[in-house]
Amino acid sequence: MRVCILSYRSYPYSGGQGIYMRYLSKALCDLGHEVDIVSGPPYPVVDDGVGLIRLPSLDLYSMASVQRMFIKPSRLNTWPDFAEWALAMTGYFSEPLTFGMRAFKYLTGGQAKTYDVIHDNQTLAYGIVDIMNFGFPVVETIHHPVTIDRDLAIQSAKSLKDKLGYRRWFSFTGMQIKVAKQIEHIITVSEMAKRHITEVFEVPTSRLKVIYNGIDTKIFSPGEDVRREDNIILMVMSRDTIVKGLRFLLEALSELRKQYDLRLVVVGQTMGDGVTEKLMDRLGITDSVIFYNQIDTDELIRLYRTATIVAVPSTYEGFGLPAAEAMSCGAPVVSTTAGALPEIVGNAGILVPPADSKSLVNAIKGLIENPHRLRELSILGRKRILEQFSWKDAARKTADVYSEAIDSKRSSGKKFKIR
Repeated sequence: MRVCILSYRSYPYSGGQGIYMRYLSKALCDLGHEVDIVSGPPYPVVDDGVGLIRLPSLDLYSMASVQRMFIKPSRLNTWPDFAEWALAMTGYFSEPLTFGMRAFKYLTGGQAKTYDVIHDNQTLAYGIVDIMNFGFPVVETIHHPVTIDRDLAIQSAKSLKDKLGYRRWFSFTGMQIKVAKQIEHIITVSEMAKRHITEVFEVPTSRLKVIYNGIDTKIFSPGEDVRREDNIILMVMSRDTIVKGLRFLLEALSELRKQYDLRLVVVGQTMGDGVTEKLMDRLGITDSVIFYNQIDTDELIRLYRTATIVAVPSTYEGFGLPAAEAMSCGAPVVSTTAGALPEIVGNAGILVPPADSKSLVNAIKGLIENPHRLRELSILGRKRILEQFSWKDAARKTADVYSEAIDSKRSSGKKFKIR
């Protein structure tokens, strides 16, 4: 099959979406399919044989706020560019909406290849329905409903202004709910995510197929003669959003440092609003935390292989890729029970309640003081990933969903409209 995978942004080294596309596209190519990824910035890393079509956006959130406000008028000469800027200036996260516009124009404008199926990676924009109405079979991956991120952010807001700001920022979720209801073939990455999508998006379970993400166990491996540090906690995230739970790990680190000389290494971007920095300063741990915003895969694997413990303090995860990657590298994992994490970690890591700094302290302390248990979890984690999480299997099952979507489109000729 000729497959086009769409993604409005694809951070390549941490977080789920860019990694999902890289390994799924490679595994599909290995099965003999022809795959192109169409992405907005940041762009994914792709392997040999996979095509990458860049759809540039304004990428406003890579700029300082002053730069965003006073952007050159010459950069606003298309409707998607103007909409992206104007909506962002009013506090609306506009990237999914405007990427959908650009993707529709690209796929229907004559410059694109002919594809058998379009696979959208959680853009869920009106443009995806336009693509479907144009005649393309469409498959959607929903990693989890972003309404969960929205609700957690609003609950954590300390002022009415912040609550209203989060409501505005996440207002694109209304579009996503409308679009999800129109798509017949949806992949999600865990049973927990499937339940939440059914509840939040009111999508019948018959339209949903659970396909677990895989792990490249050849690359994400323990390595030979690699010594683990005895004082490094590692956390990997795409961005410091509320659902990633960094705040609770920072609070735990502050308490743990009263007894142990620990350092925290965080792979991922802070929000840039100074909130996390102020918290670290108040806790007195600023000098004990290191942030890496962008690292390559080799460096990420080195960190997994050498960390004493990998912590996953999330308050929600649709899958939990960093937990699986860490386990594949033989890293002992302390994870919350949020979302799908228990499905991934199982009995091969330590599970604690979400949003509970004290439980994180007790779990990490228990492992630091029990080297035998650390080694045991290292072995159990690697074994679990080898046995249950394969990209080859994920690609085969995904290709089956493509075939179903193609057959359904041919037989029905049905068109969908936004209600």
